[in-house]
Amino acid sequence: MTTAAAGSPRTYQVRTYGCQMNVHDSERISGLLEDAGYVRAAEADEQPDVVVFNTCAVRENADNRLYGNLGHLRPVKAKHPGMQIAVGGCLAQKDRGDIVRKAPWVDVVFGTHNIGSLPALLDRARHNAAAEVEILESLEVFPSTLPTRRESTYAGWVSISVGCNNTCTFCIVPSLRGKEKDRRPGDILSEVRALADSGVLEVTLLGQNVNSYGVEFGDRYAFGKLLRACGDIDGLERVRFTSPHPKDFTDDVIAAMAETPNVCHSLHMPLQSGSDDVLRAMRRSYRSERYLGIIEKVRAAMPDAAITTDIIVGFPGETEADFARTLDVVREARFSSAFTFQYSKRPGTPAATMDRQLPKQVVQERYERLIACVEEITWAENKKLVGETVEVLVAVGEGRKDERTGRMSGRARDGRLVHFATGDLAGRIRPGDIVHTVVTYAAPHHLNADGAPLAHRRTRAGDAAEAGQVPRTSGVLLGLPTIGAPAVPPAPVGGCAAH
Repeated sequence: MTTAAAGSPRTYQVRTYGCQMNVHDSERISGLLEDAGYVRAAEADEQPDVVVFNTCAVRENADNRLYGNLGHLRPVKAKHPGMQIAVGGCLAQKDRGDIVRKAPWVDVVFGTHNIGSLPALLDRARHNAAAEVEILESLEVFPSTLPTRRESTYAGWVSISVGCNNTCTFCIVPSLRGKEKDRRPGDILSEVRALADSGVLEVTLLGQNVNSYGVEFGDRYAFGKLLRACGDIDGLERVRFTSPHPKDFTDDVIAAMAETPNVCHSLHMPLQSGSDDVLRAMRRSYRSERYLGIIEKVRAAMPDAAITTDIIVGFPGETEADFARTLDVVREARFSSAFTFQYSKRPGTPAATMDRQLPKQVVQERYERLIACVEEITWAENKKLVGETVEVLVAVGEGRKDERTGRMSGRARDGRLVHFATGDLAGRIRPGDIVHTVVTYAAPHHLNADGAPLAHRRTRAGDAAEAGQVPRTSGVLLGLPTIGAPAVPPAPVGGCAAH
């Protein structure tokens, strides 16, 4: 028995946890389900026919979060005959059949390598009235060959690789995502071109380690070439990428960033620790001097570059001197923002069994000092921009207080969040439009521009947002994307400090 009325399509909802990879995978899950005839449930619908959890396994509380949410759905499903629950992503790859054992009301469990199987698994579970668990050990089809329901008219994710060949001792990702698999440059550029043809202005190239892109086909300079090729795509105004690994960062990438006009002068490069001893224990094959050297070269080529990072506090064996060295590197690097994490023990990683695990109170105290140090620096760096004109790509959902303040929000070219007044243009600026405005105030995590905008450019992305449309892409050999109804992009919950 199904819950949908006779002749009406089944509804679905996707709940996303984790990093940008998971957000993009959720776009594919949505595209697959809609290709199979499902319809996205209204936001207020508490009883969709299918709920899919796309999970993360990086943080220690990931398991508790999933099983807590599954527990909340159990009575809903009991009152809702035919409802199905599916669990995918990294935690599904890790826990496998344990999920159904712990939560027997789950209908489908699928892993990171077989997203494309989801519609068939749902059908099979419904037909057999039994749970279906399918976990593949390696990638058979590159995910970007799958249909994708894009969540934005103006910005899109494009995967250039999946998996990771590094062996960081704190990271569970390689065992869940597998060895690195690279897409061919032509396939990537076809997808980027299709997005630009549909009006998308900004593309972010995704990989667990974008700098090692090309390892499969033997070209260590492939990533820099890819950035330059993106510069030849008509209509594409901004190119970003995440995440690079310092050990593979080459000078040709810096040159490509500096010399390709649509590549943004923003760089997210995980530090993890400023202590060489801790980096060695983490099996991060660079040292602080190498890391700071890269930043120095980036800023020499692009003085306006905004550099962001990931930092882990409390790794096993970290001493007060090690932590002090991290603070030293943070002060020297002058990050524009940092994603900071308390070390989280993950079963199956070498770090989980290391001696000298630190007490929670020590980690917490260091974490608070790190946050204070980072915010002091980011605030000082943001204050330098007061009085400067910034180009803002107007976004959806970036400003939680926008409705109350009458502002709109978006991202500057360097990635900084800008809340801006609309002045006489109130009601005429749409998500996806471009605004030029002057920064009037700086906070540690955002900029305000409270004067009237200097300029407003209407874009095709803004037209699509106004019309209630978002791109859908069908796979590698793309052509022109089709158009469908929009939704607010799902924000990832938590983050992946794995790279």
